[in-house]
Amino acid sequence: MPRNPDSAAAPSASSAGHGRMEKLLVLAAVCLSLLALPFNFTGPAVAMPAIARSLGGDPIALNWITNAFMLCFGSSLMIAGALADGYGRKRLFLIGQAVFLLASLALTVVHDLLVLDLLRALQGGAGAGAFSAGLAALAQEFDGQARTRAFSLIGTTFGIGLAFGPLLSGLLVETVGWQAIFLGTAVLSAIAFGFGWRFMRESRDPGAAGLDWPGAASFTTALSLLTYAVLLAPEEGWGSAWVVGLLAGTVALAALFIRIETRAARPMLDLTLFRFPRFVGVQLLAAAPAYSFVVLLILLPLRFVGIEGWGGVGAGWMMMALCGPMLVVPMLAALLTRWFSAGVLCGAGLLVTAAGLVLLSQVPPGMAAAAMVPPLLVIGLGISLPWGLMDALAVSVVPKERAGMAAGIFSTTRVAGEGIALAVVGAILAGFVRTGLATVSGPVDPATLTLAAQRLAMGDLAQAAATLPQAGPALLVQAYGDAFHGLLFVLAAITVVSAVVVFGFLSRTVPVAEPELVPAAE
Repeated sequence: MPRNPDSAAAPSASSAGHGRMEKLLVLAAVCLSLLALPFNFTGPAVAMPAIARSLGGDPIALNWITNAFMLCFGSSLMIAGALADGYGRKRLFLIGQAVFLLASLALTVVHDLLVLDLLRALQGGAGAGAFSAGLAALAQEFDGQARTRAFSLIGTTFGIGLAFGPLLSGLLVETVGWQAIFLGTAVLSAIAFGFGWRFMRESRDPGAAGLDWPGAASFTTALSLLTYAVLLAPEEGWGSAWVVGLLAGTVALAALFIRIETRAARPMLDLTLFRFPRFVGVQLLAAAPAYSFVVLLILLPLRFVGIEGWGGVGAGWMMMALCGPMLVVPMLAALLTRWFSAGVLCGAGLLVTAAGLVLLSQVPPGMAAAAMVPPLLVIGLGISLPWGLMDALAVSVVPKERAGMAAGIFSTTRVAGEGIALAVVGAILAGFVRTGLATVSGPVDPATLTLAAQRLAMGDLAQAAATLPQAGPALLVQAYGDAFHGLLFVLAAITVVSAVVVFGFLSRTVPVAEPELVPAAE
């Protein structure tokens, strides 16, 4: 593999001659496809209380509405990136969109929680295919600063979905029903499919030699086992035989994957890339927003609806304060790369985000909604800086023809990190709540205390009060507020450490679109 990606930066034959308008329509197809992902991520979080009333289920089962999507999305991204390079970006994009569309339509008529979770898993796998193929297709269409601007629109697209998704979801849940959320994602998928079918040109890596099936199988299985172990641990305990066995399987399969990739002629993951600091830095950057921003997309709606009692629409309006900056800041970040390195901008954004998390920790439940708006805006402003630059960085640190692989690696790191972060942060919050409840509830059965803590961490104040009636709603809210306060300080500390790491790996002044791959030894 060449060290300088510019040596392989010539446009592929399939994209040669693509006019400006056609390129913009391809960008529109990818943006419409990606718009369905944040809407599909935040919407079920707002609708979860309504889904629980409709289909039933305990807190663990309801968590899988989000976890099933995240697990399959994150586990499939690496394979999707390799398939996009080897078998065609347009082909995989259209297949992913079609399956996502069908799964979304099926979710509108489901009447069983288990079936809903399975369809969410199918959505995740299909979304991974469309996501990786779409980013790889854009990398073939745009170069230089045009690529930076195009990928900054990806961040803006996510911002639109994240900003308006909770509000629109709340309106749909309260006026039509939670099924309408999935109908909305189906409409977006259908439009994206039509644009992609008409305007996207086929492209692939001319050096691809087919999918590395042994590597793909071992990697996907290892990642699935790891994610499932983290998701299961809060329910079973880290010392349970199931969790220990899953973690042991993860280690064994990871070792097997490394062995396979070091011997493969055309590996799914080129392990030599990890010699380059910028490539390593991009992967570390991918996981940073999980603890500073993504977990809030789930935890805050649960708090607003279940603890604050604002309703779905009220929660949606409040989430706009958090996600609104993404409507403009990613484009601003792309412009700022003319004067500052992407690493400096990303690290500075993470520090601003950490400050916002500390400010948010000072707003306990029950305060006026206006008190929460400033810290949410600070968090949204800070995280929008790296959010608009990450995807362009991901595909710029490898040769252009391997853009699908780069998108797959980066997206796998990001989404797998988000899935693990959701499970870990949820467990931390439930643990903090349990500790607080233990001090106010008096002698109580440990299993009952744990169940009450889980329900309260999920924002189900009514069920937590029914499980632990001796505590009373006021003490339950106080315990939740203290736990949330402590959790935000933990998230702020993780974010500061992430910022320091990003400064160390990515702060060199290298243009986003034309990086220099410098081995770590140098």
